[in-house]
Amino acid sequence: MIQDIKTDIADCCFVFRGYNVTNLGRTPELLAHRAYGPTVRRLLEEASEVASEETRTTIDLVARVKDRTETSLDSFADAVALILASEIAQIELLREFHGIRYGDAKLSAGYSLGEIAANICSGIMPFADAMRIPVALAPDCAELGRDTCMGIVFSRTGELPAAEVEKLCVEITLEQKGTIAVSAYLSPNTILVLGQGETIKRFRALCRERFDRFVHFRKNPHRWPPLHTPIVKQRSITDRASTRLQTAGGTLATPKPPIASLVTGSIGYNEYNSRNILTDWTDHPQQVWATVCDTLSLGVKAVVHVGPEPNLFPATYKRLADNVTNQMEGASATSLGRRLVSGIVHRPWLSALLPSQAALLRAPTITHIILEDWLLETAPTQ
Repeated sequence: MIQDIKTDIADCCFVFRGYNVTNLGRTPELLAHRAYGPTVRRLLEEASEVASEETRTTIDLVARVKDRTETSLDSFADAVALILASEIAQIELLREFHGIRYGDAKLSAGYSLGEIAANICSGIMPFADAMRIPVALAPDCAELGRDTCMGIVFSRTGELPAAEVEKLCVEITLEQKGTIAVSAYLSPNTILVLGQGETIKRFRALCRERFDRFVHFRKNPHRWPPLHTPIVKQRSITDRASTRLQTAGGTLATPKPPIASLVTGSIGYNEYNSRNILTDWTDHPQQVWATVCDTLSLGVKAVVHVGPEPNLFPATYKRLADNVTNQMEGASATSLGRRLVSGIVHRPWLSALLPSQAALLRAPTITHIILEDWLLETAPTQ
């Protein structure tokens, strides 16, 4: 098991989190820390200046963090700047105070906004240049989000029919009462969809008719910016991002460490294609499961979760690890009845995958490090 990031950096994968309904995490503590504080403040101030310029409003992230004022959909531009600044600050603190070079890691990845952070930290684009684009587009994303809800499609038994889920989204969209589309493939048995107006309610109703009784649907209570779906095209967000990205950064660079892209579902960044990938980032669904498989198949021993209060990737890895553990316990049981209950009835989707994707068996052995917690636990004496 990995105990020290510095010693075992070559076996680590850094995963950056994306937008959530809460985005402060432990950043107030990092800002208040005597040693860490100046670095965190500098990046928050830089992000505030860029965000204020792009939105033509006054954004003060230092004040927000000091006051522990959470962001909301109404302050989505603040949230974008805060998340990116917090993530870049955490990587900078690793280098400055612990001598840990992020570029020496085996791999990196990022969910939603996290992929932009991974591009920044891996040397593809400067912080300010990269941050300007999602901040500039944030007000329109937030406006679309006022009428957008999230639904979670999941099965406790079999693998979801992804093509049928996509087909149902297109069918409902053709009714011309709003767009609904897949936003993320979390695992073979879990898919996120985002929909406008009553489309989520319509999906729920048709879901019961079209799929078997083991397929379930749950509506998230919050409103969400509809990134990673075609909904953003209603404000020309994809084209506007592409135009800005054409000249962002101004140099060619290969990411170090390599980036497992949730846009493409592969480790495919090179010295010139990042701008095309990030254009697709705006309206393509997130391939979470592909990235999880990449980390396991490449022999990663630890996943370092970057950002304020990371949640999605830690939860995804934990569910997989628990499922694998239970599956193997069921498979080794001497009782045929127990094998049937544990191995076939509860997790047939996993049972089908394990022979061809044996790397999934490594999930329970992976060490997970929440970077903001680690930084505070190993901080220089105040």
